[in-house]
Amino acid sequence: MKRLLLISNSTQYGGGYLDHAEEEIRDCLEGATRMAFVPFALYDRGRYAAQARQRFERMGCILTSVHDVSNPQRVVMDADAVFIGGGNTFRLLKGLYDFDLLEAIRIKVSSGAPYVGSSAGSIVAGPSLKTTKDMPIVQPPSFAALGLMNFQISPHYLNPDPSSTHMGETQEERIRQFLEENDAPVIGLREGGMLRVEGDSVILKGAGARIFRRGDEPVEALPGAELSPYLQPISVPT
Repeated sequence: MKRLLLISNSTQYGGGYLDHAEEEIRDCLEGATRMAFVPFALYDRGRYAAQARQRFERMGCILTSVHDVSNPQRVVMDADAVFIGGGNTFRLLKGLYDFDLLEAIRIKVSSGAPYVGSSAGSIVAGPSLKTTKDMPIVQPPSFAALGLMNFQISPHYLNPDPSSTHMGETQEERIRQFLEENDAPVIGLREGGMLRVEGDSVILKGAGARIFRRGDEPVEALPGAELSPYLQPISVPT
C-alpha cells in the first residue's frame, strides 16, 4: 500500500527546516531508518544533502543522497524510505531523468516504502510538473513525472486578493488554464498544508486546501478532510 506525505513548504514562518512537518514525517516513516534523498531541485546538492541529513538524523534516520554514490538506483532500492526536497521543479525532474531514477522510485514506493516530498518534491509525485510555478531554467526530456497518484499538486497556494492592484495572473487562474487542457484534478495546497496518502485515502493535514476539477467549481477543504472523493477526473464532453 502506498504511503506518501506531500508537503507544501519545507519551512514555515518562524520555524526551522521541516519543523512544522516533523510529527507527520515521523508518523509516515513508521520507524524507517534509512532514507534515500534526492537533492536535484537545488544547484548546490552537497549543501542541500548536508542540511537534510542533519535534519533527518534528529528524527533517527540515516540519510544517503543519491548524487553522492555511483549507483543511485541501488541507494533507492536499499533504503527504507525516499525523500525528495523542494526547489526548482524543472531542475528536479531533469535530475531524476539524468540519474535514471523514476522507475526505481516508482518500484520502491509501490512496494510500500514511505515517500516524503516537499514543494517540488510533492509536485513530481504526481503525473507531471505542469502545475509548477517555477521558471524552466533547464529542460527535462519530458514533463511526465513519477505518477504516484492521479492528481496534481500546486503548492504554496495563495487565494486571490480582491484588494490587490496587481494585474498579473493569480494562482487560481493558472490552475484553471491547466484544466482547460488537462483532466487531472489539482489540489492548491496552502502553506503549512500536507497530504497523507495511504492507499486510496488522501487526508488533508495542517492547513486548508482548494480542489480544482475540470468542468466543476473549486471546492474548499479543511484539515482532517478526506479528499479522495474529489480526486477523480470529471468527464467533460468534447
